Amino acid sequence: MSEAAVQDILKRIDSLPEADRLLLEQRLAERVEAEWQREAAAARAEAQRRGLDQAAIDRAVEEVRYPSGGPGR
Repeated sequence: MSEAAVQDILKRIDSLPEADRLLLEQRLAERVEAEWQREAAAARAEAQRRGLDQAAIDRAVEEVRYPSGGPGR
């Protein structure tokens, strides 16, 4: 999609009555949430396939946040 087409769509959205604009925003938010749920489910399935559990994920996050030998360790 071209920049001009995107700008046209945004201009049309801006010209919508408030109720219609709010409905559009709600529907777009629902789409984003549904996509996030699909991606989260796929990530959980991949983690399970690799034998990762929540404890392993938590340890990996801790190691990234607080590398061994860093402050406080």
